[in-house]
Amino acid sequence: MDLFRTKSVEDIRAEAGDADGTGGSGGLRRRLSARHLVGFGIGVVIGTGIFTLTGVQAKDNAGPAVVISFVIAGVVAALAALCYAELASSVPTAGSAYSYAYATAGEVVAWIIGWDLFLEFALGAAVVARGWSGYVGNLLDLPPGLFGEDAPVNVGAALIVVVLVAVAVLGIRESARVTAGLVVVKVAVCVFIVVAGAWYVRGANLTPFVPPSRPAEGEGGLARPLLEATLGLEPVAFGVGGVLTAAAVVFFAYTGFEAVANLSEETRRPARDLPLGLLGTLALSTTLYVGVSLVLVGMVRYDRLDEGAPLADAFDQVGAGWASSLISLAAVAGLTSVILVDLLTASRIGFAMGRDGLLPPAVAGVSPRTGTPVRITLVFGVLVLVLSALVPLGTLADLVSIGTLFAFLLVSAAVPVLRRTRPDLRRPFRVPLSPVLPVVSALACLYLMLNLSIETWLRFLAWLALGFVVYAFYGRRHSRVRARQGSR
Repeated sequence: MDLFRTKSVEDIRAEAGDADGTGGSGGLRRRLSARHLVGFGIGVVIGTGIFTLTGVQAKDNAGPAVVISFVIAGVVAALAALCYAELASSVPTAGSAYSYAYATAGEVVAWIIGWDLFLEFALGAAVVARGWSGYVGNLLDLPPGLFGEDAPVNVGAALIVVVLVAVAVLGIRESARVTAGLVVVKVAVCVFIVVAGAWYVRGANLTPFVPPSRPAEGEGGLARPLLEATLGLEPVAFGVGGVLTAAAVVFFAYTGFEAVANLSEETRRPARDLPLGLLGTLALSTTLYVGVSLVLVGMVRYDRLDEGAPLADAFDQVGAGWASSLISLAAVAGLTSVILVDLLTASRIGFAMGRDGLLPPAVAGVSPRTGTPVRITLVFGVLVLVLSALVPLGTLADLVSIGTLFAFLLVSAAVPVLRRTRPDLRRPFRVPLSPVLPVVSALACLYLMLNLSIETWLRFLAWLALGFVVYAFYGRRHSRVRARQGSR
């Protein structure tokens, strides 16, 4: 039963500082405001989803009702964000879901969450780095043998990872400035798409808004969604079922907002700024997603959308090809900020795990000059560099979604658990209607997970099994919490 030993909230606060913004013994510097947090959130959320998934899901599953799919996914993400906001404002520490699980569910669950998040952010950063390389190659007409997906070594992906690791190492304030500049570019272009594209919207393209359902030519075997295979359902495209299927897929567009919670130990006033950062990120992201997707399906009939670059192609189809380069530029800016925030987030999770002894403590070292965990940032950067340069990830991108949803599910469950076990804990922000909303959030995350393919579940379970092996042979033996509690 010592596998489920918990780390006290008091110990976490002593290391990281209390929710009033007081510095702790952890070593990370508090330099971020709510404005910075929203910038980081928008930086990581608005990226691959808006530039690719909109066209794919409108064409294959939802039609114009892909707008509703984005709203449904946004509501699920908002429920999880409320749970994150309560825990992050009460326990402002690096590691977010990992640290919350340590305080509620126990050490082995916390380890699995941390291990899961490493997978999420490593694969996410590598996938986006390869996408960045492709966009830059097309925009600047660079040789596909170096910048294309079929390149034996994707030089473009490797270069952007090296540059952004250097930025992440320099300091959190410098990273915030770079992210803010990139966010301004891509938000401005998203607004441009909505305003300029509105002139080309035709009502006929939006009718019927929810196309009638029909049998879909779904892939069989391990490529089928787990829920569909378990219940023996036939694959359906369009209609209500298609809208819900699209919602499960476009949820990928919201993954990453938990990066805001991971920066809580570097936030000046976490009790106030973290809820604002989390909820502000989702409010702005959902508004932009709905606006852009509505204009897209209004400009071009959904069955004529391009799946590779739907936004740029839509302007080409209506005779406004001059906008394509501008949209490609926004895509490059968007993907750059996603990679940077992924690197920052994963390094903070590794920092928290190293501080607890579950990873070698040397990786948790903080540079006295920059105030950042340089070693774990470099280690994670090398991993992403190798993956992005050499490995065509393809369908492994689905692991990003399942890893995120798993973390969201456990964070949602942690809220009522911590309220029951620690009713005395000061909570600057409280989830309304608890435990109802946290339970609804957990069930919604589970439902979306069940809509992912069987092969994605098998890969995810294999990664978790590997994590158990690493924990058994290293983490459990070197746990500082276990050492402290064993000596009492």
